[in-house]
Amino acid sequence: MILYSLKHALMITGFVFVMMLVIEYLNVLSRGVWQEALRGGRWRQYLLAAALGVSPGCLGAFAVVSLYMHRTVTPGAVVAAMIATSGDESFVMLAMAPKTAGMIFFILFLVAIVAGALTDRFAGSWVAQAHAAHDLYLHDEEDCECFPRGQILSQLRSCSLSRGVLLLATILFTLGLVTGEIGPEEWNWVRWTLLLSTMVGLFIVATVPDHFLESHLWEHVVKTHIPRILAWTFGTLLVMHLLLETFQLTDWLQEHRLLLLLSACLLGLIPESGPHLVFLTLYIEGALPFSVLLASSIVQDGHGMLPLLADSRRDFLRVKLINFAVGLLIGLVGIVLGW
Repeated sequence: MILYSLKHALMITGFVFVMMLVIEYLNVLSRGVWQEALRGGRWRQYLLAAALGVSPGCLGAFAVVSLYMHRTVTPGAVVAAMIATSGDESFVMLAMAPKTAGMIFFILFLVAIVAGALTDRFAGSWVAQAHAAHDLYLHDEEDCECFPRGQILSQLRSCSLSRGVLLLATILFTLGLVTGEIGPEEWNWVRWTLLLSTMVGLFIVATVPDHFLESHLWEHVVKTHIPRILAWTFGTLLVMHLLLETFQLTDWLQEHRLLLLLSACLLGLIPESGPHLVFLTLYIEGALPFSVLLASSIVQDGHGMLPLLADSRRDFLRVKLINFAVGLLIGLVGIVLGW
């Protein structure tokens, strides 16, 4: 069981790692152009904020919060982004249950737009009081390139320790996928997707300049996110398997859906992705209904709200309470409908 949980955790963490590389790469490549698109009418803000939120990771949520603190977008846009986002758990959901993830992302997108519009409709005098900024980390320097032509071979010849570690880890993960030691045993679409995305990640690690690799991939992705994701994923998988097999909790959990729903929504108030993996794991094991997983995804927002918490505890609580109410309502509707 320990070996199974470890291999599964490595597969999930490897996929998250590769996806984060791609997101960072596209973010710097676009040089934040997509942030400017948020400056527009309210419905445009709701649509784009929900789209940024539903994109895996916290970068889109950070961007919306940053613009809100600059009084550029409305409170409804922040609510839309936070309902749509699930933080780093989005990556894990894509790795563990891709079909379910797609369905949840679509529902989150629609719910986020409606909730954002209703928030602004009834917000009244809720006006941003932000004085400090927490901008999304972007490089505007001319020398910050994603693909430095003519320098790639010299970079590889004088390979830094961080690049060497990332290359080795990506190559080993690729070999694990090819041999079937990691991921699905048969060559289905999931295994092909993992392999192709890993090859893209390998290209990124091999070609980006040292400045990009150190600042974005090593410092942000590897040192900040990956250890925590691996620890939470492995621990959650192992503990949930032990509990479900030892105490036969599946039937009890199915009979106490309302308690599960309330627990998921309350836990969603924590601005962290890790604890919510419990509900994802329970869903994969068949011990949790879809409605509770959906409610958990609505309320929780990963690290997306941390900048707002640092800037305005009142606005943080307002957004979280709205998300809690929406998640609880959608979850109750889902239970009534038998989801």
